[in-house]
Amino acid sequence: MNFTHFNHFNSEGNAVMVDVGDKKITTRIAVAEGSIKVNSEVFYAVKNNTAKKGDVLAVARIAAIMAAKKTSDIIPLCHPLFITKAAVDFTLNETDLTITATAQVKVNGKTGVEMEALHAVSAALLTIYDMCKALDRSMEIQNIHLLHKEGGKSGIYDRKA
Repeated sequence: MNFTHFNHFNSEGNAVMVDVGDKKITTRIAVAEGSIKVNSEVFYAVKNNTAKKGDVLAVARIAAIMAAKKTSDIIPLCHPLFITKAAVDFTLNETDLTITATAQVKVNGKTGVEMEALHAVSAALLTIYDMCKALDRSMEIQNIHLLHKEGGKSGIYDRKA
């Protein structure tokens, strides 16, 4: 197999952390989103802040920020980064009973923060599941994806609708 197209593998096919030592420091931003489909009981407990475990979205927001900061502890080949911003917002859609988490992560560094934004969204949605599972074990986490990234040699990426 030819491993030259994958920068996380050396020529022998062994996993390696990419050497970013010669890259320029630039401002890098990534935005990711995903959603969780819930039943009406969970939706209104979250919306009205009446869940027994407390303020679900506040806890999920903290989980997302923590996840962004700790991504390199979970994803083996990610570089530890000094994150300058990690934020998450939630959109509640009453029509389809979904809660969407959108995370933005920013760094001034030599490598991007796409994984940090994706990890933040994942942690936020998992936290919602954890806090509401007594009401609905059939919740479904859906469509986690990168929306936008900027900075670095590859420039701007915007997901097409």
